Order: sequence, then C-alpha cells, then structure tokens
Amino acid sequence: METRYKAKNNGIFDRLAGDKVVWIIVLMLCLISLVAIFSSTSQMVTASKSRIDIIIGQIKTIAAGLALVFVIYKINRLNIFKAFSSLGFIVSLGLLLFIDTHAHIGPLHAEPIHGAWRVIQVGGAGTQGGFQIHVFEIVKVAMVMYIAWAVDYYKRGGFNWQRRLADSDKLSFLGSELAIRMVNIYLPILIICVASLPGGNSNTLFIAVVMFVTVIISGAPAKEIFGLGGLAFIALLCCVGIYFASDRKVFSRLDTFFSGSRIGKNDNVEVFMNARKGTNEYYKSLDMIRQTEGEKLAIKRGGVFGKGPGNSLLKYSVPIMYEDYIFSFFIEEYGLIGGIFLIFLYISLLARGSLISRNCDDDFAKIAVGGLCVMIAGQAMMHILVNCDVGLRTGQTLPLISHGTSSFICFSIAFGVILSISRMAKKKLDREAAKADPLISFHEDPLKGSLDDLNSYESGDNFNPTDI
Repeated sequence: METRYKAKNNGIFDRLAGDKVVWIIVLMLCLISLVAIFSSTSQMVTASKSRIDIIIGQIKTIAAGLALVFVIYKINRLNIFKAFSSLGFIVSLGLLLFIDTHAHIGPLHAEPIHGAWRVIQVGGAGTQGGFQIHVFEIVKVAMVMYIAWAVDYYKRGGFNWQRRLADSDKLSFLGSELAIRMVNIYLPILIICVASLPGGNSNTLFIAVVMFVTVIISGAPAKEIFGLGGLAFIALLCCVGIYFASDRKVFSRLDTFFSGSRIGKNDNVEVFMNARKGTNEYYKSLDMIRQTEGEKLAIKRGGVFGKGPGNSLLKYSVPIMYEDYIFSFFIEEYGLIGGIFLIFLYISLLARGSLISRNCDDDFAKIAVGGLCVMIAGQAMMHILVNCDVGLRTGQTLPLISHGTSSFICFSIAFGVILSISRMAKKKLDREAAKADPLISFHEDPLKGSLDDLNSYESGDNFNPTDI
C-alpha cells in the first residue's frame, strides 16, 4: 500500500510543495496569455514587428517568468526576502525620481508613453533596440514587500536609530511608538504617492490603494488608518494647488481629471460624429476613439458564448488590443463564460492568499502574501472595469495575460514569493501535525475487547448465569 502511494506522487506536479491551487492559477494564466496573444495579433503591428515576432517574444517572456517563479519558489528562508524587501522604498523612490526628472544617464534614460513619463529605456531609442523598464510595475511589488518588512521589523523592536535620535531633548518626540510608525511606514507611503503622481493619476491611485490595503492587513490601528487616509487627501490637495499655481506645468497629468475629454462625455466621439468624412479631423478623431469605443464593441459582439478562437474582428482595427484591452478581446472570442472564468481565477487567488496568510506565524509572511494577492487581483479587476468602460481610463495590464515584459516579470516575482511562503507554511503545518498526538490511538484496537466478549457470548464459552 505504501509503495503504491509513493508511486502516485512521482509526477512533477506532485513534487511541487507550494500551494497547488496557486500553481494551477499561474499555469492557466500563462496558457491563456499565449492563446490570447497568438489570436489577437493578426495584424502586422509595426514596420519592425510582425505577428510571429510578438508571439515568439511572448513565449520567451512566459518561459523567463515561469523560470523566475520556480527559482524564487525554491527559496526557503524568509530572511532572504526580508533583506531585499528592506530596500523596496529606496528602490521605488529612486526609480520614480529618475522618470520624474526625465533623467538620462549613460544607456539609461526616461521615456514618455502617451505623454506620461513611466518607463526607463535601456539602450536604443523608443521601441528601436534596447528594452523598457516600466517603473510602476516594479514600485507596486517593491512597496508591498517594503511595508511587510517595515511592520515586521517594527514589531520586533527595530528602527533603533530613531530611538537613539530621540535621546536628544530636541528630538525626544521621535521616540514615541507612533512617531516610529509614522517615519518608517506611513511617511514612505505618502512620499511614493507624491512621486508617482507625475506619471499618471490612475497609477498613483492604484498604488495608494494597494499600500493602504496592505497597511490594513498588517493590523494597524483604525485611527491611524483613517489618519493616513486624511494625510493622503491633504497631500493630494497640495499637489492640486501646485498644479494650478504653476499654470498646470507641475503635475501636468492632473489634466486628465480636469479635461472634458476624460470626464463626462467623450468629446472625441462628438468631433467624429460632426466631422466631414475623409478629412484629417475625421481620421484624427477616429484614431482617438478607436480603442475606447472598440473595447465596448468587442464585449457586445462576444455575447454569452463568444465568436470563437481567431474570429475577432476588432483586432484588425485596435492596434494594441493584446495589451490594455486583452479582456475585451477575450470576451469577444470566448464570451461572457470565458470572462467569468478569468475573474474566477483571480478571485480564487484572493481566497488562497487568505488561507496561506492564516497559516503563517510570521508577520512579514502574512502581510507579504496578503498584499501581493490583493495587488494582483486588484489590478485584474481594475483592468476589467476599464475594459467595461467603468472608472478612470488607464493602461493597467491584465496580470500574466497581457503582452508586456516588465509587468509579466514583476508579477512572476510576486507569484514566486507567494508560492515560496506557501511552501514554508505547509512545511510548518506538516511538522506540527507530526508532533501532535492523535485524537485516537490505534496501537491497540479499541474494539478488540468488545468483539472478543461478543464471540464468547455467541459461542457459549465462559457463560455464567449470574451475569444475566
């Protein structure tokens, strides 16, 4: 019996010690990504990239992402994660300042995308040569890990440098527990939010919400959570004031909040309807609404069951549907049923993340898993809402599905951390289960004595009338 059991567990999947459901989610998302991008790139996307180029590039990205997930999953010491997480705030701030100042250092230079400075170009120029690092994708993961480290380090009595500063009479106010939390947890969050604002309102809002939820997961007092929200609101008002005082030159991305083309009716649609067909104005307005209106049309065409793989028509008119609008494309080809299945995968990740967190006895592990799962599922929901024309217009990708190297690699790192921590949590549970005494001991059969008495009674052996 034992030999047969071992034989059943010799498969590759059986030997993976991390959470099996999370592994299934990762593999399913990667397969969906490959199929969706293969089907959504029937056009020659640019003069230098063909459909085959994009698909080969996505295969390489998926392979690199899965390899990274496996390497991180094999890490079995939380201290390694903690050491890297302690640098999360410094790395995030450095990257944001690099793009905010439009820096150019050697082969590295900030690059705008649709008018927003969001990427660091490494070599080459634009899309010609080199590769791009999407800063906000890194910041999301890095700040969740930093908050997890900072809270855990604080609870372990860390940040002694601030306590030593408080020995001075003039800086004694820094010695309180609230001051330590403010300086090392809440202040970095506010700084990152302000530094993110020049790169886009939606990115800033999403990063702020993810960090805010991570703080809630960490068990921060309710009054401090509301205080943090109040400080964030005050900081936003200050940014808006600077925006107007500088004649809309500083924090210029706030234009999207105050522009009629983004709030209320879509002016581009009105221009398109009133423009004379064949004019430059007509085609310019058509290009402006091609994606925003195409996403809704794709969802409408998909219906319940979809048009079937490869039968999308909107992919011929929306040039980059495989990035920001991959969910709309997926609905068009696979229908409402396919969309619900995708949503189910991300909701399942949230459920498994909650379960893994409860099984962790380390604060860092609990917060990291909870924050990363919220980040992944939250971005998926934001992408879906935008594709359904609900909420702010933004360029959030669909985790592990949309085309994009930086986002895929960053989400692969997040999944690797989740799987590694789930692996360590499972080992702990297995050790505790092995140490625990069983509720019922079967070293001696508890029914043996009763069965022997019944046999004796039926056979008449040792019958004594006085027992009746």
